[in-house]
Amino acid sequence: MALNEAQRAAVETLTGPLLVLAGAGTGKTRVVTYRIARLIQSGVEPDRILAVTFTNKAAREMLERVSALLPQRADKKKPEISTFHSLCVRILRRNIHRLGFPNQFSIYDRGDQESVARQTLQTIKLTSGTLRPGDLLNKISDWKSSGLRPVEALNSARDTKEYLCATAYSRYQARMRDLGAVDFDDILLLTEDLFAEFPDVLTEEADRFDRILVDEYQDTNMSQYRIISGLAAPHRNLCVVGDDDQAIYGWRGAEVRHILNFKRDWPDARTIRLEENYRSTAQILGWANRLIDFNSYRHAKKLRSVVQGDSPRILQCKTGEQEAKTVVASIKQRLAQTKRSPRDFAILFRTNEQPRAFEMELREAKIPYTVVGGQSFFDRKEIKDVISYLKALVRPNDDVALLRIINSPPRGIGSTTLAKFREFAIAQQISVWQAIQPDSDVFKLLDVRTQEATTAFRDLMRGQAQRMRANFSQQNVESFLSAVKYYDEITRMYADETERKARMDSVHEVLDAVDAYLKDHPGATLLNFLDDASLGGPDFSSQQDKRSKLDAVLLSTYHAAKGLEFKEVYMIGMEEGILPHHRSLEDVSEDGVEEERRLCYVGVTRAQFRLTLSLAVARVKRGKLKPTIPSRFLYEMTGQADNPRYLNIKSGLPGKVTPERAQRQDRS
Repeated sequence: MALNEAQRAAVETLTGPLLVLAGAGTGKTRVVTYRIARLIQSGVEPDRILAVTFTNKAAREMLERVSALLPQRADKKKPEISTFHSLCVRILRRNIHRLGFPNQFSIYDRGDQESVARQTLQTIKLTSGTLRPGDLLNKISDWKSSGLRPVEALNSARDTKEYLCATAYSRYQARMRDLGAVDFDDILLLTEDLFAEFPDVLTEEADRFDRILVDEYQDTNMSQYRIISGLAAPHRNLCVVGDDDQAIYGWRGAEVRHILNFKRDWPDARTIRLEENYRSTAQILGWANRLIDFNSYRHAKKLRSVVQGDSPRILQCKTGEQEAKTVVASIKQRLAQTKRSPRDFAILFRTNEQPRAFEMELREAKIPYTVVGGQSFFDRKEIKDVISYLKALVRPNDDVALLRIINSPPRGIGSTTLAKFREFAIAQQISVWQAIQPDSDVFKLLDVRTQEATTAFRDLMRGQAQRMRANFSQQNVESFLSAVKYYDEITRMYADETERKARMDSVHEVLDAVDAYLKDHPGATLLNFLDDASLGGPDFSSQQDKRSKLDAVLLSTYHAAKGLEFKEVYMIGMEEGILPHHRSLEDVSEDGVEEERRLCYVGVTRAQFRLTLSLAVARVKRGKLKPTIPSRFLYEMTGQADNPRYLNIKSGLPGKVTPERAQRQDRS
C-alpha cells in the first residue's frame, strides 16, 4: 500500500480506541478507506463495521473506495457506511414506537417546520411581529444542537424572548408528536432518548457492530457524541478521525472539545498525527501553520510539504468595487497566460453580501461562474409538491403534506373548506385526513358538491397508495402524478413554454432519482425512498452535485468550501469585521475569534499552488465610504503580529499599507 509511516500506523491499528489527527490535505479519506479494507482483510465481517460521517457525498465516496479495494464477496456483505442522520433514522424506524411515535413517522424539512411553527405561535396567541416562525425555529435548533429539551430550555431562559421561545418549543414538540413527525434535529435527540430510556435498545444496536469509525469527529455535537460513545462502549474499538484546526461549525452545535478531550474520555487511546500534506506548496503551508499557532486550544501539529511554489500574495485595493475588478482581472489574466480552466479557481467569502460585485465583474469578463448557496434542489415548488404527494400516500395523517396537495391542482376543496377541516382537526386532536372521512362531523356539514370532491380525492389517494405498496416503481410514480393531474396543473399554471419546460424538468428529476434509487436499492419501498430524500440522499445529492462539475469559477463561503481544493484560491475581504466576523469580536472569550481563525485556516489550505488574499482600504457602508482595518489574520500569517501597525503589504497596486495609513486606520 502506498502509505507513509503515519498513515500506515493508522491503517494497521485495528483494535482499541484510536485518535487520528488528520491535517488538511494529509490523505484522510485514503486512510479511512484503507483502514476499513484492512479490517475486512483481517477477518472482521464487513457488516460488523460501522463508519459514520457528516455528508452523503462523503459516505458515498467512502463506500465506493472501499468496494474498489476489495474483491466482491459471494455473501455481498458490506460495511455500514452512512451519515449520522441516516444511521439514526434506521434506528428510529426499528424502535421509535417505544417513544410514542409511529414507526412510519414523517421527516419534516424547513418549510414543513415553518408551517408547524406558525400554527404553534397562533396557538399561544403570539403574532409574527412578536416572534417570527423562522426565528423560533433557529432558537429551537440551537437548543436541540446543545441537547436541551423543552423543560431545560425553559429553565435556562435568560429574558422574555427566550422564555416565549421555550414555551413555544414545548408546544411545537407536542404538535410534531401529534402529527407523527420529526425534524432534522429530532432524529438525533430521539435516538439519544431511546438509548437513555430503553437500555435494551442501546444494547441491541451496539451488538450489531464490532468496529466503529467516525469521520470529521471535530464536528460532532453533544447528541452525536453520546450516541457514538454508547454504541462503542461494549467493545471500545472506536477510531475517530478529524482535525481540531478545521472545527468551524460551533455555530450549529459542534463542540471541538470532543476531539480535544478524546484521550480523557478513552485514556488508553493511541494518537496518530497525519502531518504530511499532499495538496499545497510549502509556502502556502507556512502561512497556514503560522496562522493556526495563534489558537490556544488545539492539538499541536504542523503541516509539511515537499512541493515548492510562489509565496502567497496580498492585494490591497482602494475600495470594495476596485477589489472585485482587481481579482477578476487577475483571474482573466491567469486564464489567458496559463493552461488553467475556470474550475481551477475559487473565490472564498465570509458574508453573503460580498460576492455580488464579483458576480457583476465575472459576467462583464464573460468568465463562467457558479455560486454555492443558491436555491436548494428541495426548495423548488414542483419538487416540494411531488414529495408532499408521495408523503401523503405513505402517511395520509401528515397534515403538512396533505394540506399542500389536497387542492393542487384545484379539485373543488377551497381554502374555506380546508380551514374548517384544519380547525376541526385541531379541536378534536385528530389529523386532517381523519377529519375528511365521511363519518366526521365537519364532513357532514359540507354541501353536496364539496362532499363529492372530497370523497373523490380520498378514494383516489387510497387506491394509489394500495398500488404503490404493491409496486413502488418509477412508472407507478409517473402514473400517480398523471392520475392526480399534476402535469395538467403545470401546463395550466405556466403559459410560457420555457418556464413550463423548466418546471416539468424538475418533476422529471424526481422520477430520475426514483429510478436511480431503485437500481441501487432493489426492493426498496416508497418510505425508504422518502427517508433518503429527506436526508438529501445520494440520488438527490447527485442532482445538486451537477453544479460542481461545471467548468466555472466557484464563488463559495468558507464553510461550503471545506473538503474541496483548487489550484488557485482568492480569499476576499480580509478585514476586521469581515474575517474575523464582527460577531466574533463581541465574544468576551476567545472562542469566537479562534473559530474565525480556524475558518481562515480552512480557506488558506484549500489552495494547491497559488493563494491570493485581498482587502479594501475603504468600503461603502450605509452610503458612505468608510476606512477599514486589515484583518489581524494577515499580520499573523505574515509573521508581523508583534507589530501589526507596520504590516508591509506588497501588492504592486496603488493603496499599499504604509505605517501612516495603518495608524489612521487604527485610530478610526
